[in-house]
Amino acid sequence: MALDKKYCLFTAALVAGLGLAALFAPDEARAKEIVALESAKYPMGSIIVDTAERRLYYSLGNGQAIKYKVAVGKPRFQWFGKTFVEKKKKDPGWYPTLRMRRAGAPRYVPPGPRNPLGERAIYLGWSEYRIHGTNAPSSIGRAASSGCIRMLNRDVKDLYERVHIGAPVYVIRSRKSHSIGRSNGV
Repeated sequence: MALDKKYCLFTAALVAGLGLAALFAPDEARAKEIVALESAKYPMGSIIVDTAERRLYYSLGNGQAIKYKVAVGKPRFQWFGKTFVEKKKKDPGWYPTLRMRRAGAPRYVPPGPRNPLGERAIYLGWSEYRIHGTNAPSSIGRAASSGCIRMLNRDVKDLYERVHIGAPVYVIRSRKSHSIGRSNGV
């Protein structure tokens, strides 16, 4: 009986000192920003990448989306259009393109801290481009890649769990071409 009481007092003190979120789920407790999204144009479960804004939106339906900060392709490597999620991979290996290998990249980089794909990869309709994590978090928010969409590893893990194979992906030039606005944070 005394042990149970001491355990309860210890747990209460720990929760009060660290905060409930820090005790149970430090990364998962971070609030995601929910924003308004034109739901008729972008169906539930779709991904919208705004290259000018350097943001990725995951449509929740009912006119809402989760907003993530991303890195996009350098201006000469940016692409636009509609594709789909072809496959997803945890801890992906990276096979640089021929162009990248000619510039000095290796033939293959295994999963791990040196892998530029980070901890998750979401492959898009063709094998050259993907949405992936990164080993260069300082690149997020910039035009820094060779055409892929980079996310922080914690964000790509979240998106990876939400998005399904076959989901539509829209890569657009500017938010002026769609209706995305601010809503409440969740």
